[in-house]
Amino acid sequence: MSSQTLSAPTPDRPFAFVDVETTGGSASTDSLTEIAIVRYDGHTISTWQSLINPECRIPGYIESLTGITNQMVANAPTFAQLAEQIQQLLAGHIFVAHNARFDYGFIKNAFRRAGRDYKATMLCTVKLSRRLYPQHQRHGLDYLIQRHGLIMQDRHRAYDDAHALLQFWQCVCREHDHKIIDDVVQGLIARPSLPPHIDSAEIDALPNSFGVYIFYGENELPIYIGKSNRLRQRVLSHFASDHTAPKEMKISMQIRRIEHIRCAGEVDALLTESRLIKDRMPTLNRQLRRQKEVFTWQLVEQSPGLWVPVLLGGNDIAIGQGQHLYGLFSSARDAKEALLAIIKSEKLCKATLGLEKVHSGSPCFARQLKACTGACIGQELHMAHSVRLMTALSALRLRDWPFEGAALLREGNLVHVIHHWCYLGTARDEAELQVLLAEGKGDFSRDTYRILVKHRDKLIDARAASLALE
Repeated sequence: MSSQTLSAPTPDRPFAFVDVETTGGSASTDSLTEIAIVRYDGHTISTWQSLINPECRIPGYIESLTGITNQMVANAPTFAQLAEQIQQLLAGHIFVAHNARFDYGFIKNAFRRAGRDYKATMLCTVKLSRRLYPQHQRHGLDYLIQRHGLIMQDRHRAYDDAHALLQFWQCVCREHDHKIIDDVVQGLIARPSLPPHIDSAEIDALPNSFGVYIFYGENELPIYIGKSNRLRQRVLSHFASDHTAPKEMKISMQIRRIEHIRCAGEVDALLTESRLIKDRMPTLNRQLRRQKEVFTWQLVEQSPGLWVPVLLGGNDIAIGQGQHLYGLFSSARDAKEALLAIIKSEKLCKATLGLEKVHSGSPCFARQLKACTGACIGQELHMAHSVRLMTALSALRLRDWPFEGAALLREGNLVHVIHHWCYLGTARDEAELQVLLAEGKGDFSRDTYRILVKHRDKLIDARAASLALE
């Protein structure tokens, strides 16, 4: 049998069935607490296992799950002390694990922290089970143990889990023709590594053009939504970096299905992504999910020459209507912290701005510390103080709307309708366009404003534009 025939591992291509226990789910920040390696060349089985001192505390819920306590690992060797031995045990072997990206990611990062490089050919038993037993919907290790009658004493301990994988492999070899197994295994190890529940056909179906992708987890719940001008390449990049990025590892572990939407161009992709994130609330899009609430500072002339900031939020904001608005913040707290930072750096007067109460003519607290230029006691004119305030805030000033009414942004065969930096919708024909122009309703959001301002040069006045769609 040649070294490329894998249904019965040979000395040239032996298998190493590997399982690890860890302090958490992030390969880049959490540590190993146990490792087991069961080596098999088609004839001989050899085993090795060890507890590992993670050099940090094991969380209580992990102790309960694995049974590995802080006391058990206190005197165990560190990974760095075992690194050379582990590397020798794995050298020349195909790395076999359940959800292989998880175990491989942890071991690869542990080697990196120990100053060593490690690369191996991976075979994931989740993918193997999905290919050879497509009649079953679930392929977690617990399901494999139950379906195939695998012997298990201590679930979530490294040796027992690794040995269960060897038993599963032996079942596979008994129940399937060796040629079929060879073809499946060779296909799995020859292709770029994908998460265990994602088939290469799903990746092949992705266009390498503008679009939005949606990752679904268990129970068809969206876990992440993204956009790209090269959709397939962007999706693959998530899986290429999951060994080092905690969020990418979460995606790889949770993902069950990929859906995509073709877009007409960059703006269409950006707006579609923003809308879908707000509608579907995927668990891993925390940044854009938080952008529903909007706060801004408005400068109001309190008396001739004296401008003071007033915090606006929600429906009080009239974006782009010449209202002297500065900054977009997701909370009132963020807005106040940003303003206070500017006041401190520019030595502005909180009392003059109405943010600190003092008796008329009395110095503010900052003046007593020589951190205010003296507008509170008349040593700086209100007009000069207001000019310094406006200059300091100028980088945050929101752009005025350049049209009297709505504007259009054409992209491919679509027309996006915008008014006062609010996205009203997208029209695919003249009838839809007329409806959007007539209704004129849209919600303002921080991310939409930034998208539209960035592409403001593409806007055309709706009143001057032809309403006929080509």
